[in-house]
Amino acid sequence: MKRLFGFPLLALLLCLCATAAAKRPILIHSHNDYARTVPFYQAYAQQVYSIEADVFLVDGKLLVGHDLPDLTPELTFEALYVEPLVTLFARNGNRAWAGSEDHLQLMIELKSETAPTLDAVVKLLDKYPAVFDTRVNPEAVRIAVTGRVPAPADFAKYPAYVLFDGAWDADYTPGQLERIALVSADFGDFSVWNGKGSIIAAELKNIEKVIDRAHAMGKPVRFWGAPEGVTVYYTFYDMGIDYINTDRPEACADFFSDFGNKNFRIGERRTASDGVTGTKRLDKATRDFAGFQNEKLQLSKGIDVYAPTYLNDGGTGRIKNVIFLIGDGMGLAQIAAGAYANKGLSLFGMKYIGLQQNNAADVFTTDSAAGGSALATGEPHDNRHISISPDSVAYPSLTDYFHGKGLRTGVLTLGDIADATPTAFYGHNTERDNSDELTADLLDGHVDLVCGSGIRKFTHRDDGRNLEEELSKRYNFVHAVDRINAAEGPTICIDERMDDAAEESNLPLLADATRASIAKLQELGGDGFFLMVEGAKIDYAGHSKCLPGSIIEMLSFDLAVAEAMKFADSNGETLVIVTADHETGGLTLVDGDEQTGRVMGVYVSDDHTPILLPVFAYGPGADRFCGVYRNTEIARRIKELTSTQNNVKKDAKKPKK
Repeated sequence: MKRLFGFPLLALLLCLCATAAAKRPILIHSHNDYARTVPFYQAYAQQVYSIEADVFLVDGKLLVGHDLPDLTPELTFEALYVEPLVTLFARNGNRAWAGSEDHLQLMIELKSETAPTLDAVVKLLDKYPAVFDTRVNPEAVRIAVTGRVPAPADFAKYPAYVLFDGAWDADYTPGQLERIALVSADFGDFSVWNGKGSIIAAELKNIEKVIDRAHAMGKPVRFWGAPEGVTVYYTFYDMGIDYINTDRPEACADFFSDFGNKNFRIGERRTASDGVTGTKRLDKATRDFAGFQNEKLQLSKGIDVYAPTYLNDGGTGRIKNVIFLIGDGMGLAQIAAGAYANKGLSLFGMKYIGLQQNNAADVFTTDSAAGGSALATGEPHDNRHISISPDSVAYPSLTDYFHGKGLRTGVLTLGDIADATPTAFYGHNTERDNSDELTADLLDGHVDLVCGSGIRKFTHRDDGRNLEEELSKRYNFVHAVDRINAAEGPTICIDERMDDAAEESNLPLLADATRASIAKLQELGGDGFFLMVEGAKIDYAGHSKCLPGSIIEMLSFDLAVAEAMKFADSNGETLVIVTADHETGGLTLVDGDEQTGRVMGVYVSDDHTPILLPVFAYGPGADRFCGVYRNTEIARRIKELTSTQNNVKKDAKKPKK
């Protein structure tokens, strides 16, 4: 079903209403507005397109209410609607909203005899031509008369700025059709749908007939008497219904606001406007993130899905290498959104799946510091603590553990290397924002490969040190992923491209870095390696309530998962673990299309949530990660599976303040 937005009238209207069109792809109508707690202003504050007032002419006064017994002398049409609009137009430069090209429609339902009531309405509105007459002011309020509408033959008796609500089955002359603002119909005449699940197929055809007829007239369509709720909102939108008739303007406006960031489909741009989708909820190490560039929140094609060979998958085979991939902020909804959009993920090739509980030690909902540190050490953590106990005793991380076993270790993030999750694998501190102290922990030499963004954490520090120079005595210090293997030996790669949001041009960057990191750790020799890989910006997208960002970052991460699985299949001695530190945004998928890959999702928060997280495992020992357990169990089980294969060297960590 095509939307009327292709028709000239509404297309012109939406071009004139650029801001509203960017945010709301549908016309929101505050039905029976006088029944709101604060009539007019409640809907006006949501910048809805249309507001409805039911009007009776009683003893020469235009009173507002649903039925005669509801009327009181104080609730006049003039006081509730006309006077506020006159005041606002004077304040806003003769337009509905200051600095906005959005238009406002006032729908007036005539409840008493047509001619005298409409004459009284016109007489009142004629006092303020700059507010209500579009011939005088193109930005004026649009007037649409509904209810006891005059006969079409009488339309011409009224000023040209007065338009009328039309009937879908009427035959209008061209002149009469010019006076029709919209077409409305009683939903109950066509369907008994209660707003849950799907509309009965036969009823759907009847509704589509009305939509098609209205659109053939070149008019937008509205159904009154319809159910209301999220399912109704997206169902009506998908069907091509142009108006949402709402008794809950705040909820409806919220659903359709920033609509482009709630929708995604590969091969189609659905972002509503140019500009940047960002967040102020990032922590100190990541506050310089430039945000998600809306014009780049699209992909022309999906990513390839790797088909694993299941070489030594599960069971008791030798584990020589461990690749631990962490999707920061990645909950099941983010995974599902990526899978629906791409019609598959390499991640779904893993057969062994568990669930992990991820609460912090001191509060119910974890941050990345506590969540990442629990994954890194196998110990519960307070929020903001990085791999350290409440009394400032450092907990050995998996990099410490494997370094002690003589294995090579690496930490890779598609984000700032001083952020909470990567630092949990090389640093120890009671405050995640202590970037100077945390990055200085790299001097311990327990990590052989470090890759991420954030060069200023090394060269423009509060402590005045040039950590790049100090670390260059031990490491090859390079500034591009493709230079990781340019020289032999331990390497630190700080590539500022890792700070950019994933987009089509850089989508494989994390996968490229994963492949290069694996090659570097192999080149360094030893009896295997441990590599942590983080997809950092799935979290950023959740904080920004940006579904396209969530999906594109998820696909970037899945490419890295595929690289890990390919390597595991090349030797049969690599355990791959994939999970998250927490979920971000409370993402819920509400609509989509399996055939096209269209996904619609809404966020209930702009912060972390405590929902359980999936754990995927592949390779020898993968079966040990099935079940439901705390996040601390992951590191513990990794240690258990590898503890008998090499003797751990004594390497005690000193307490940190």
